[in-house]
Amino acid sequence: MNVAPTLPALDDAARAAVMVMLLDEAQAATILARLEPHELQLLGEKMCLLGEIGPDLITQAISGFVKSTERQGISAGNRPAQVRSLITSAVGEVKAESMMQRILPLGEERGPAIELVRWLTPQALIPLVKDEHPQALAVLLVQLEPEVAAEVLHALPPAVQPQVVHRVATLGPVSTEAIAMLEELLEQRIATSHGQATLTMGGARGAADIINNAGKAAEKRIMPELGRIDKALAREIENEMFKFEHLFVLDPQAMGSLLREVESDTLIDALKGIAEDQRDVFFRAMSSRAADGVKDEIAARGRLKMADVVEAQKAIVAAARRLAAEGVIVFGAGGDDEYV
Repeated sequence: MNVAPTLPALDDAARAAVMVMLLDEAQAATILARLEPHELQLLGEKMCLLGEIGPDLITQAISGFVKSTERQGISAGNRPAQVRSLITSAVGEVKAESMMQRILPLGEERGPAIELVRWLTPQALIPLVKDEHPQALAVLLVQLEPEVAAEVLHALPPAVQPQVVHRVATLGPVSTEAIAMLEELLEQRIATSHGQATLTMGGARGAADIINNAGKAAEKRIMPELGRIDKALAREIENEMFKFEHLFVLDPQAMGSLLREVESDTLIDALKGIAEDQRDVFFRAMSSRAADGVKDEIAARGRLKMADVVEAQKAIVAAARRLAAEGVIVFGAGGDDEYV
């Protein structure tokens, strides 16, 4: 009697990851844009860790979703922000703002400044609030992710920290007036200290992404001229154009050419720092015996400092850049001079 193989049980986050990956890119992006920071990180991790997703796993994910809806309603938590987001998508920001002012009385929703600080790093947050009253700090900290709140608390003067924690523990209901005062304070601090920084767009990474997708022809036209205009900036963009994760798109032949230029210890250190499913692109370029040997070496390597992983990955990227310059391997989306 044949026994069907047991499928791995999917937890809630894994089921959500499968459901999102079933959508087209635009629909998935719309959903991801509405997630909290920690939810977005968790979902991204699950997407990366899931291997081959067959029909049975898809059925399991959908069945789990249907079953969960039998006992769950739709939470009222953060509803004003959800409504604002939906209306903004439908009619634009200006009309949505006007509509929300008619839907909700003043003060019944958290303002954009409070929403913004929930996405800022602790390093950006600390200068905004370090000299504030413990009560205001307590109101702010309870709206942050615990890890972020802990870093902000740690950066406060030692004498203030117990006062803030005491107020957090005894906070109770917070009046709309207190929220409005905190919102006004944050708007002023963001405008004077971090307004431009938090809205910065572009940069070397943005330029590199554009050039990578424009193809080799555009790169050959742009990069030499950019080097003449600003050598330092050109080098910075070049560094962003060649990241270790860009190697994941190489075909086995190109990857084989690259691996012949890389020392075994360097490869093991580099692969130690990435997820197992991301290593497959490297293993596919090897014989089964060689791949098994590298896997054994990775397992035997034990704990490794992240700095050593980064150095090893940089060495492989440097080899890839050299091979790309020689025309041995090709990156990017393809250009008008890539095929003959």
